Amino acid sequence: MANPQMANAYKNQQVMTSSPEQLTLLLYNGALRFLTESILAMEQGNIPKSHNANIRVQNIVREFIRTLDMNYELSINWAKLYEYTEYCLIQGNIKKDVEQLLQAKSMLTEMRDTWIEAMKQTHVARAVAK
Repeated sequence: MANPQMANAYKNQQVMTSSPEQLTLLLYNGALRFLTESILAMEQGNIPKSHNANIRVQNIVREFIRTLDMNYELSINWAKLYEYTEYCLIQGNIKKDVEQLLQAKSMLTEMRDTWIEAMKQTHVARAVAK
């Protein structure tokens, strides 16, 4: 019983002390974890588990869309990527199509990796500016 409580306390502390950039990375990683869970469950025929994990990913993607600052052209492009990812998630869930889920996973992985690279470049730029 202590282990799950300790894990939850650690996760809570991680979220509470993370920067907005780190929180976004945590969301990407969570979405990819849930999506992997959804794919595996679908492949094993556990449709309810697959569905529940898929819905969690959809919720994260919708949060990404909601938090975009649409005053920037880049945000408009990212919104389109997120919307396509959400479409793949929904189609994969409805049609029980692993290929659609793998497409969504590929998109999220690329966006997460791009986010990591942007974080690195921002970190370097801040260090040089000091």
